[in-house]
Amino acid sequence: MSKYLLSESMLNRAEKTIPLASQTFSKSKTHYPFGVSPYFIKRGKGSKVWDVDGNEYTDFINSLCAITLGYNDVDVVKAVKEQLEEGTIFSLPHPIEFEVSEKIVEMIPCADMVRYGKNGSDATAGAVRVARAYTQRDRVAVCGYHGWQDWYIGSTTRNKGVPQVVRDQTHSFQYNNIDSLKKIFDDFPDQIACVILEPMNVTEPQNNFLQEVLEYTHSQGALLIFDETVTGFRFANGGAQQYFGVTPDLATFGKGLANGFPISVVAGKEKYMRLMEEIFFSFTFGGETLSLAASLATLKKLQAEPVIETLYKQGSKIIEGVNNLIQKHDLKEIVSISGNPTWSFLNIAGFNDYNSFEIKTLFLQEIFDRGILSVGTHNLSYSHSDQDITKLLNVYDEVFSILQKAIFDKSLVQYLKCKPLEPLFKVR
Repeated sequence: MSKYLLSESMLNRAEKTIPLASQTFSKSKTHYPFGVSPYFIKRGKGSKVWDVDGNEYTDFINSLCAITLGYNDVDVVKAVKEQLEEGTIFSLPHPIEFEVSEKIVEMIPCADMVRYGKNGSDATAGAVRVARAYTQRDRVAVCGYHGWQDWYIGSTTRNKGVPQVVRDQTHSFQYNNIDSLKKIFDDFPDQIACVILEPMNVTEPQNNFLQEVLEYTHSQGALLIFDETVTGFRFANGGAQQYFGVTPDLATFGKGLANGFPISVVAGKEKYMRLMEEIFFSFTFGGETLSLAASLATLKKLQAEPVIETLYKQGSKIIEGVNNLIQKHDLKEIVSISGNPTWSFLNIAGFNDYNSFEIKTLFLQEIFDRGILSVGTHNLSYSHSDQDITKLLNVYDEVFSILQKAIFDKSLVQYLKCKPLEPLFKVR
């Protein structure tokens, strides 16, 4: 009998009223093979979550990197409860709006001023609009994933519904390849408003790449935007810009900013941010106080406790341990690990007539069954203990052994209890 019966029943029910049965693409059934996966989580505490069937997991997804402290962090919950007694939204701003903005300005190198959104997509769209207004140019150079809105998603394979005229304004370049960026400027001289990129995702910047991007972008009269939706308040208290020592003109933040509460930020130098008084970037719930209370509590905890230091320490143990297991099970041609210790990626390649999605399906099937929730990333939170890391590595030890046998004996299909995942839209 399946251990996911209630999840599967709820999936069937949800599909009748919600496309893909989830409000977030990366949480949908497209990423979780049917028959061997949970689909709904009921509650979380610290590093653990429990699905609707009562199965317990150590969570290394952490709500797509939105949880940095741990689920139901006591200090964040206390701040939100206290704010709830005052109210969530009013007819005029609440003082917590400027209290949080002052804290962000204190922490983020590029931040002179701040505006709030609710999702990372709000913030990236707002930052691009500021850059276009300042430069009086239309085209944008992008590298990485920057959300669902037309200006960006039109440049990807998920571009249905985006007018061609919008798609034509966005141009992609390759990370660690400055020539691919220069070509965009060469192809569209005096037309590029800004360069927006994730300062790092899978790969470390090489050969002073970020500084070179900054200098070249400025030499062409464009602005540089760092999309720090993930790296902000994870790589360092001041974000990847502090970690790498490169300060952009504008930056966007979200996810870990409030330990899971919905808030995002456009931050930048005053001469650019003042344009927010002229362009329209306004939300009824932009000053919603519960998320701001959660943000203030989160930021204070980041400053008071060794949160980032702990993420690095625990994440480094994972990277070292996974590399050792890859060697132990002779999987170096199939499995690798990359990224920053606070946000690392387990990469699975096709091999021996099996594609990467078939191999990943078996991997997910086996780790879910052993109480690990991951889709191939290790999104660390402050609550991940040594015991959690040991459990992860013990599970990987068992599962890598299964992968090795299934792939090299060409018996993978016999191990699968479900249909393999299908190729998906790749965001990075």
